[in-house]
Amino acid sequence: MGSEPRQLHIFLFPFMAHGHMIPFVDMSKLFVSRGVKITIVTTPLNSISISKSLQNFASKIELIVLKFPAAEVGLPDTCENADSLPSPDYITKFFQASTLLQAPFEQALLQSRPDCLVADMFFPWTNDLAAKIGIPRLIFHGTGAFSLCASDFMRLHKPEKNVSSETEPFLIPYLPGDIKITKMKLPSNVREDTETEFSKFFNKVKESESNCYGVVVNSFYELETEYVDCYRDVLRRKAWPIGPLSLCNNGAREIAQRGKESTIDEHECLKWLDSQKPNSVVYVCFGSLARFNSAQLKEIAIGLEASEKSFIWVVRKVNGEDKEEDQNWLPEGFEQRMEGKGLIIRGWAPQVLILNHPAVGGFVTHCGWNSTLEGVAAGVPMVTWPVSAEQFYNEILVTEVLKTGVAVGVQKWVPGVGDFIGGEAVEKAIRRVMEDEEGGEMRNRAAENAEKAKKAVGNDGSSYRNLDALIEELKSLAF
Repeated sequence: MGSEPRQLHIFLFPFMAHGHMIPFVDMSKLFVSRGVKITIVTTPLNSISISKSLQNFASKIELIVLKFPAAEVGLPDTCENADSLPSPDYITKFFQASTLLQAPFEQALLQSRPDCLVADMFFPWTNDLAAKIGIPRLIFHGTGAFSLCASDFMRLHKPEKNVSSETEPFLIPYLPGDIKITKMKLPSNVREDTETEFSKFFNKVKESESNCYGVVVNSFYELETEYVDCYRDVLRRKAWPIGPLSLCNNGAREIAQRGKESTIDEHECLKWLDSQKPNSVVYVCFGSLARFNSAQLKEIAIGLEASEKSFIWVVRKVNGEDKEEDQNWLPEGFEQRMEGKGLIIRGWAPQVLILNHPAVGGFVTHCGWNSTLEGVAAGVPMVTWPVSAEQFYNEILVTEVLKTGVAVGVQKWVPGVGDFIGGEAVEKAIRRVMEDEEGGEMRNRAAENAEKAKKAVGNDGSSYRNLDALIEELKSLAF
């Protein structure tokens, strides 16, 4: 009798934030479905939500739990996730704590001796560890090829230095499509040409991208063809688009279990949607990090009511404004007037389930890549409302390249709380994606992209083949 063929063993190391952990968990399921042995490395509190998301895969995926050194850098002991920081001012401390995981992580690598490491972009130091034990390190950014190209060309060529004002549009050099942006939509340290602790750290992140074995991308080739080619051919990076990763989930329960536990029962949510007409509901959600203040929330409410559309609105408030009964953040009588027409979810929502319901006809989004790609996979046109990170690039992709959305009108990068937008702009943008000929054309294009997404992950689709090619390449290096 011959011995069992050796299994490829991959370590996955997601950054401690839900927007990073969710696609990593989806990726782990995808690898396991192709016969790869997977180990996810995380911290105690994050292991709880990861385990819940992996209920159907618990016997197939190993978790290694490392203590998160929050107290050593002056964070509360319970602070293991970037989404739960007391305020954005603590983000530098959080990154400091994450670098202190280096020694215990190295120990885990040495004990398990995996064949490959897929580590989050925010762990640049894992390049050296992987090299030390002689395995390839793949990087996962959690964003698409368009923004990867745009951010690299901006970093390498600094075109913002050649404009006379913060509002003057300028071309992003070498990026296909004659894409323009303004200084206002760049981080403050780039606008002001200053160096911060975070910018120094981010430079290390980008350097590690240049030196790693390759990049796993949560996207699909047909969505970003020119930009995947550009990333590979111009920036000379190995890249495997294997998404949309969210499509690896089957059944309402598994989809609802992604990320944190929903603050609404998925059956109650679906029942409410079942009572609405097709394409009549606008879904409003700004991700896990954005926290709008009461004044902004009131403008959103005014815009929603004026649009006369049914809606599901997911609300997360700024830190320190959590006692809703003490805050005048909704127009007087709003909830009574919207009864039956609007559903407000305070906390976490089963987003993929909602987006894929036939009643949902529009998505007001912060343009985080998980949300953007989930909207693409569901075939829903978008109202784009970027806040920070690479979200302004994702907005351009949606509104100018894919032409499946309209911008609400954000002009400035303001991390956390966002640039202020009035209710009239909210109403106008919602009506544009939900009504008339323009909305119908966007909906048709969005539906075509959704069909391409499903084909990409299906048998012999581009993402399916890319994953096969990646696994075979890793096996040839390991065995």
